[in-house]
Amino acid sequence: MDITGMYDNETESFLHKALTGKLQIDPGKVLPHMDKPQKDEHGVVISNPYEILSLVNKNHALPSDFVPKDLVTPDIPFPFTEDLPKKQVRKPAAKALEKMFAAAKKDGVNLYGQSGYRSYERQESLFSAYAEKDGKAAANKYSARPGQSEHQTGLAMDVTSPDIQFDINENFANTKEGKWLAEHCDEYGFIIRYPKSKEDITKYEYEAWHVRYVGKKAAKQITKNNSTLEEYLQSLKK
Repeated sequence: MDITGMYDNETESFLHKALTGKLQIDPGKVLPHMDKPQKDEHGVVISNPYEILSLVNKNHALPSDFVPKDLVTPDIPFPFTEDLPKKQVRKPAAKALEKMFAAAKKDGVNLYGQSGYRSYERQESLFSAYAEKDGKAAANKYSARPGQSEHQTGLAMDVTSPDIQFDINENFANTKEGKWLAEHCDEYGFIIRYPKSKEDITKYEYEAWHVRYVGKKAAKQITKNNSTLEEYLQSLKK
């Protein structure tokens, strides 16, 4: 099961099968147990990176050795043919991406995946290059430090289109693909993770191309309220 933290129809069905003997549960067999939260110089290191609603930002980091065990390559178009790790996402996100891209194609919209999973080491290399070019403070406005990147969760994908030559930039928001993604991604469990005018909350610049899988229930609520993952999780505590 996807770890959503919510009791929904899927959870009810799963538990019914377990309680009636139709399903045998072997705790810990599929995903490894993570230790209790710890802190590093950048904040809390989250204890369960497999949580679909895990919050990864400048105050909540992933363990440096975390690599999702369920990474797969979704059946969606990419603007490159190399079999690179950035084609991969976790299984729940992969299924949702396939459905979303198929729906977009039916509407005459050509979505392409550009960058999914990214390892801690790869993010460390990227951030170092950006920091050397623009300085750490400037780089941290548009790029995550290692451990603080959603790409390491395997639940995020940067989306692009032919209209911007498969680049990743702010012009994507004005393409038909960018507009379609903003309007429909929540129907498939995704959110625009870094929305416009929310920089004071997410601490990152607007990224029309970066979608994060959170499940349909959370995605619809976040989009309806024009909010962020941070605000949504805070509302669950009330």
